[in-house]
Amino acid sequence: MTYRSMIAEEVYYRGHNGDEVQAYIARPLGDEPRGSVVVIHHMPGWDPGIMEITRKIAHHGYIAIAPNLYTRFGTGDPDEVAAVARAAGGTPDATFVGDTAGAIDYLRLMPTSNGKVGIIGFCSGGRHAVLAASSLDNLDAAVDCWGGRVIASEDQLDENHPVAPFDMTANLAAPLLGIFGNDDRSPTTEQVDQHEAELKKHGKTYQFHRYDDAGHGFFSVNRPGYRPEQATAAWVEIFNWYDRYLSD
Repeated sequence: MTYRSMIAEEVYYRGHNGDEVQAYIARPLGDEPRGSVVVIHHMPGWDPGIMEITRKIAHHGYIAIAPNLYTRFGTGDPDEVAAVARAAGGTPDATFVGDTAGAIDYLRLMPTSNGKVGIIGFCSGGRHAVLAASSLDNLDAAVDCWGGRVIASEDQLDENHPVAPFDMTANLAAPLLGIFGNDDRSPTTEQVDQHEAELKKHGKTYQFHRYDDAGHGFFSVNRPGYRPEQATAAWVEIFNWYDRYLSD
């Protein structure tokens, strides 16, 4: 079901250590109970593209909230703030998990929440989605869109990112949908294979969908890598996943 009428606005909620986190939320109008989704932005930051995706998810009947993971690095132009965040080593994983836990609580308190919450992330946000689903036990569905560094070498780990989400697979607590382009280099097809084998090893509920002639970020309508046919097919899988796990 799609909804033409919705409300979208900027809000603030309490995240890691009680910090105030900026966020963008969109929800359909109406009083019927509905599932919710936490939308995790990519490395370039909390930009208009992620807000458009948030509205898209609301258009399909869900409450959607996109936290600004770079809240603590300043406000203003997303590119400039993202550059500051990268220079500082990015958002620490512990901070991200705390901010996501706060977003989940915020969504469940919405008057029209049915109590079920999913997550979706893109690029570094895909890694974050897997990390959240492996660190928190109160997510009902997760979607990883081409998350880089889900599998990480020792030299890619640091104080802010001490553990690869792949190494937490045994703790994965939500059904996981993966969306990948076969021309991507982060993650590579070999890494996607490795991740799938680990999910099978631990008996996790998952589906991976891989698309030919698609690389990193093939949803991005304003970039040369946009692939409309593959993106359209992938969105169908995403909403099927959420309909399965987030609907009443």
